[in-house]
Amino acid sequence: MDEEHLVAGFKHYYGHRLGRDEHCKSPHYAYEALAMVVSDRLIERWKETYNAYREADCRRAFYLSMEFLMGRTLSNAMLNLDINDAVDNAMYKLGLELEELIDSEPDAGLGNGGLGRLAACFIDSCATLQLPVTGYGLRYEYGMFSQDIVNGEQVEKPDHWLRNGNVWEIERPEYTHRIKFGGRTETHVDDFGNKKVYWVDTHDILAVPFDTPIPGYRNGTVNTLRLWKATATEEFDLQEFNAGDYAESVAAKNTAENITMVLYPNDANENGKALRLRQQYLLASASLQDVIANWVGRHGNDFSEFAAKNCFQLNDTHPSVSVAELMRLLIDMYGLDWDEAWHITRNTMAYTNHTLLPEALERWPVDLFKQLLPRLMEIIFDINAHFLAEVSAHWPGDIDRLTRMSLIEEGPQQQVRMAYLAIVGSYSVNGVAELHSKLLQQGLFRDFYELWPEKFNNKTNGVTPRRWLAACNPELAQLITETIGDGWLTDLSQLKNLKPFADDKAFRKRWYQVRQNAKERLINYKKQEHDIELDADALFDVQVKRIHEYKRQLLNVLHVIYLYDRIKRGDTVDWTNRCVLIGGKAAPGYYMAKKIIKLINNVAHVINSDPDIGNKLKLVFMPNYRVSAMEKICPGADLSEQISTAGKEASGTGNMKFMMNGALTIGTLDGANIEIREEVGHENFFLFGLTEEQVEELSHHYDPVSIINQDEDLQRVMNLLECGHFNQFEPNIFDDIIASVKSPHDPWMTIADFRSYVNAQNHVEEAYRDKEHWIRMSILKAHNGFQGVS
Repeated sequence: MDEEHLVAGFKHYYGHRLGRDEHCKSPHYAYEALAMVVSDRLIERWKETYNAYREADCRRAFYLSMEFLMGRTLSNAMLNLDINDAVDNAMYKLGLELEELIDSEPDAGLGNGGLGRLAACFIDSCATLQLPVTGYGLRYEYGMFSQDIVNGEQVEKPDHWLRNGNVWEIERPEYTHRIKFGGRTETHVDDFGNKKVYWVDTHDILAVPFDTPIPGYRNGTVNTLRLWKATATEEFDLQEFNAGDYAESVAAKNTAENITMVLYPNDANENGKALRLRQQYLLASASLQDVIANWVGRHGNDFSEFAAKNCFQLNDTHPSVSVAELMRLLIDMYGLDWDEAWHITRNTMAYTNHTLLPEALERWPVDLFKQLLPRLMEIIFDINAHFLAEVSAHWPGDIDRLTRMSLIEEGPQQQVRMAYLAIVGSYSVNGVAELHSKLLQQGLFRDFYELWPEKFNNKTNGVTPRRWLAACNPELAQLITETIGDGWLTDLSQLKNLKPFADDKAFRKRWYQVRQNAKERLINYKKQEHDIELDADALFDVQVKRIHEYKRQLLNVLHVIYLYDRIKRGDTVDWTNRCVLIGGKAAPGYYMAKKIIKLINNVAHVINSDPDIGNKLKLVFMPNYRVSAMEKICPGADLSEQISTAGKEASGTGNMKFMMNGALTIGTLDGANIEIREEVGHENFFLFGLTEEQVEELSHHYDPVSIINQDEDLQRVMNLLECGHFNQFEPNIFDDIIASVKSPHDPWMTIADFRSYVNAQNHVEEAYRDKEHWIRMSILKAHNGFQGVS
């Protein structure tokens, strides 16, 4: 772990394994050599951890997620191994810049947003807490797309993050599993009357595991993230090849590998739906087979203690087919009867829900399910029959309730309700913030809560302070450690010890300087993409997250237009200079989200090109938002925008990253904002907007046009939009956005919250002008840290 051995290891890998010498100028190969050196030290501890778990025969948990938004590994591994200084010195001796090597690593973009980042933070925290938890996911060849902005519009480019391989992973072909698709089922009855079902004539593929080490923070524990790659059972058809049909000879291989080729294929068509369902079943079947094979290897076919020793956590609805797949494996492969298998399943599965939007709860056509997974469909029908009998016994004669709760939604096309399958087959169902969990119980899953109130609970989401403060903001982390010690890295509640220092003038001065340095680094980072000068003394107002109507980037833009209009009218008394930074990706098929990106960029072009505006106001859309970008952005933010429509955001972990780094929050009473506001104090949170109850009440008589007519500022904002001021050479391109916010059926109620939002932003500006007061609030915001996110 010392400099001497790190240098020797680097030279060995750089010169012998990679075949490079001093004439090679590419930082990529130096990064790979350093990654191999660090990986050696991880693997040593990885094997020790595996053996310790095995000898203890402890209860194991398996975290099934379609997304793991891991970001970069090198910096996190060095931090957790406590070799940052040693590596930095070793690279200095070799004449290399460590920061350049770290930036050479591609993001492992195997996720779409908060869901995937939560999964990454979760398995990091489990390793730090020395919990025996294994992550299971898919090894997508192409991760979340790379976003370019061309003429203000999003253009998606493939993110081939595995183009140069992945030095951190180890292929484990000895643990390959066969996955079945298609075919049909046959039923046989033996001489004793026992029924046995066989799934035959299937089109099989292989799931090959690739393991990545997940190190705990300086504790010697290294857990595992196992990602599955789909491959063909045969590399190619030799007969077709010899007959001259070269394309057909590798068709099976290409078809199989397509399953794990792309993160979240567009499921707007039937082919996309089929591929998405194949992905979900591959994850479920391979992971469950893996765990059971390990169990049988140690315990034989005795499953009496299986539920006591194993837990499967389903991260959202995507892996919920695991309920039916575990039943299939236990009954068809290992001969358990229905009751035994169902008892095991219901006591090992646990389900985390991440959405309040009904349209986001996956449903699959029964016909598609029968075609791809005929045996699974039979089992789901059987589970539904047993379940509805239980419901009927609880509420005799309540046909409406039976219809509402059935796993099969009737209609022109029958659908399998996957969230319901997850609830029925789990012993625990949790939301990810107190409000979210309450709304699940009172709304989406009310019938199930009334049947099984003991199943439902809350686990508020969180993020790891190792990556989101210690790694991404080392200067602030060092200041905190010098002041209160380093215990906060594994016990975030210790940040409360910062509270007395909020009144210490010398500490406030250091805090301010550290934050200004972070803003300068953010400005320099943005200069790589934008030819724009940003003022470090301005208020850095940041909203970075997936582009979606409910997250209301549109409300942010309306406020920017309001500020622009004030400047143009000369209304700048007690003005606060502001840089508004917005970043995020829109799903490729999400028309309105893409229009919002276009509007942001058009407004930015007008404002940033206007000499009258100057440094008073800047608007920047930051393209290709990703984990490594957030590591640069969150240390430099002054204000965190968490402005979703109340009752729509499940949790929202971005806010936690910002607050740990000292940014203040403007937000609604939505998601985890509620708990965060309670922690930091109402006086340190800029609250605005309707509550969830008020949103529900207003939805019955919402009249946005009337609201516009009663607000002169809003009239001027809408006039600038409607007259084409921001699209003078692109007529009518924003008509759909204008129509949506003026519609009485707008579920996001952007217009309804405009005035409250503007008033809250005025309070933000007033507070920011009092530097000493703002710094004090920043320290108090960070010191709360939000309990329980480590």
